[in-house]
Amino acid sequence: MPKPRQSLTLTLLQAREAAMGFFRPSLNQHGLTEQQWRVIRILSQHDELEINRLAELACILKPSMTGVLMRMEAAGMVERRKAEQDQRRVLVRLAEKGQTCFSSMSQTMEANYQRLQAEFGEGKLQTMLMLLNELKTLKR
Repeated sequence: MPKPRQSLTLTLLQAREAAMGFFRPSLNQHGLTEQQWRVIRILSQHDELEINRLAELACILKPSMTGVLMRMEAAGMVERRKAEQDQRRVLVRLAEKGQTCFSSMSQTMEANYQRLQAEFGEGKLQTMLMLLNELKTLKR
């Protein structure tokens, strides 16, 4: 009987946990969940996004995204509004408090990236990111 191959999906999850070990303490210090930080980071790069697109980019299931955004809106981090052309579409953007949060955390998160890169190696990190981006483009 052939030996089973190493599980790609399990290895990716384990690698994600190892990487998050560099960032999770900073998130905890700021009272943010990983999902909330992903939303803040993505919205910092876009003026405004439709909820479904935000969920897709943040890798958050749409039902979970609703709860995440409700809590973030209650905390004053994001603002939601209905699209003028189509009232069924809801757009989300960072509120001032969310922008301030992103600005205040950016240096800390960059320092965390630098520590990860120092331990893993710049070349290996760039190669890994390139390969992961290529993997994301595969058809399902």
